[in-house]
Amino acid sequence: MIPLVDLKAQYDSIRPEIDGAIQRVIDNTAFIMGKEVSDFEAAFAAYCGAKHAVGVSSGTSALFLALLAYDIRPGDEVITTPFTFFATGEAISQVGARPIFVDIDPITYNLDPNLLEAAITSHTRAIMPVHLFGQPANMDAINEIACRHGLPVIEDAAQAHGSTYKGKRAGTLGASACFSFYPSKNLGCYGDGGAVVTDDDHVADRVRSLRDHGRINKYEHGELGYGHRLDGIQAAILAAKLPHLDDWNAGRRRLAARYGEQLAGTAAVTPQHLPETEPVYHCYVVRTPKRDATLKSIQAAGVGAGVHYPIPLHLQPAYRHLELGPGSFPISEQAAHEVITLPLYAEMAEAQQDEVVAALKSALAA
Repeated sequence: MIPLVDLKAQYDSIRPEIDGAIQRVIDNTAFIMGKEVSDFEAAFAAYCGAKHAVGVSSGTSALFLALLAYDIRPGDEVITTPFTFFATGEAISQVGARPIFVDIDPITYNLDPNLLEAAITSHTRAIMPVHLFGQPANMDAINEIACRHGLPVIEDAAQAHGSTYKGKRAGTLGASACFSFYPSKNLGCYGDGGAVVTDDDHVADRVRSLRDHGRINKYEHGELGYGHRLDGIQAAILAAKLPHLDDWNAGRRRLAARYGEQLAGTAAVTPQHLPETEPVYHCYVVRTPKRDATLKSIQAAGVGAGVHYPIPLHLQPAYRHLELGPGSFPISEQAAHEVITLPLYAEMAEAQQDEVVAALKSALAA
């Protein structure tokens, strides 16, 4: 079986660094917050080119706390895409707001800015584009509309570590950005973790307080907060991995280009990206109208392919109350029925990739 992601191969490539980082935390017993967390926060902020990075317990926590930091509350609306992981909409709902979905661009799978302005109402308080699969959204167009309406743009950058738009890294393309460090991410820890990245001092201070029970100092709490802290071991692992991220992303781009070359002329629609972006291919996603049969065939051939994502948010049972049935967002729905995620990771051998391509070509020809 060729896995969709091979976390063990990545660990083996930097085993001494990871083991040393974990042992250091154990030796220092700095398990909750502490120097490992603050050191990683400083390094990740510098990497993104931002003033602050605030480590939190997950990507979902990052989205949730960022929304709270912007005072998003019940009765408010936040615009996002329906073609994303569930956490994007979930965080909006968790603060009591209503997710307002805008359909995607059929090329990039990101929120279509041509449809954005029509979704803005008097209740809109923020726009949350998703850099899906590591491809930055069309941020100039989104920011221009947001600026005209006085709305903050909060990037869901959970899949976009190191990607760039017009030379600027994800994390600095809006007012704030939210990252996930789930193990399979381009920069992943060995559990859950996340971060809010921003140049806004007030937002950073609010997230720091909210993640730690609304704490002002050790025994004084200014507001009701949460236990959403990044732990020391995860921060140390992330700090050990961060210097390798650009090389890993370059490896993903090289393999993505090779997939594109080998699949040219087949019935599989391969990824395209805007010329001003540098994607990081968190997922390498192809499309075919024969998705289910194709997926079954290549999995039977030993390819650990998957689907990201088979059910758009507006059709999830949890959002049935929004009464947005099939046909509400046709581009997202079509993509959800056609996408297949192929194995892709920096350590993947070309011989493994050749096997994936051969299995896919065979399935498409059947």
